[in-house]
Amino acid sequence: MGDRLLVPYDGSEPATDALEYALETFPDADVVALYVVPVPDGYWGAFQDSDERTPDLDQAHDIGRNIITEAAQLAADHDRDIETEIATGKPDHEIVELAETEPYETIVIGSHGREGISRILLGSVAENVVRRSPIPVVVVR
Repeated sequence: MGDRLLVPYDGSEPATDALEYALETFPDADVVALYVVPVPDGYWGAFQDSDERTPDLDQAHDIGRNIITEAAQLAADHDRDIETEIATGKPDHEIVELAETEPYETIVIGSHGREGISRILLGSVAENVVRRSPIPVVVVR
């Protein structure tokens, strides 16, 4: 199989499970782990008038690099090499945008499996990706 898989990775247990699933289930696929530095809607607008209150995006990217390095190490533990990427924005939007613009065959994403009011209040990146993705999505729970 020559597939190219996109695996969103944030260091959480569901993301780790998804990466391990991708590595084990698709042994011949090229795997790309993606960390999205989350930026909520309207976030940057709060800082437009003040140069003194700009957020430390560099620090957020440093954290992201540490997390994505964990993904590469996990792959190495499975005797695999993976590519890694970091994006900035709303995670579900960035994941879908990459699926629309890059040559991926499948997204493999972890899900916390929240239900009921918790899911309504917190939203679900995995659910939004499943609904909006132009390519197949495997949800690992």
